[in-house]
Amino acid sequence: MAHHSPRFLQIVESVRPHIRECVVADVQNRLARGDKFLLIDVREESEFDAGHLPTARWLGKGIIERDIEAVVPDPTTELVLYCGGGFRSALAADNLQKMGYTNVISMDGGFRGWKEAGLTIEK
Repeated sequence: MAHHSPRFLQIVESVRPHIRECVVADVQNRLARGDKFLLIDVREESEFDAGHLPTARWLGKGIIERDIEAVVPDPTTELVLYCGGGFRSALAADNLQKMGYTNVISMDGGFRGWKEAGLTIEK
């Protein structure tokens, strides 16, 4: 697991009370049921290319605020964001909410948790 600096963790913890989060099993169950939502990988593009969750679309944390309105024009669309462990996706979820997106969830555990659970990964 990556070591995160105290200031980075502090900013992540400061947004957590303001966002919705789910766990890996929630997303796995929702995909299995065929629930309608947009799964967005906010990791670096090279991380996405190396492997990602089934049906995921890449919109990296560095560009998501810039590009989200073109990709997802309806701010009520349900979005589930994930990253490596759930930290970058929490920050991205907070920013999207500030932009008016009303149905944003960050997947705690991220890609690492998905992989550790032995779930399907696409390349």
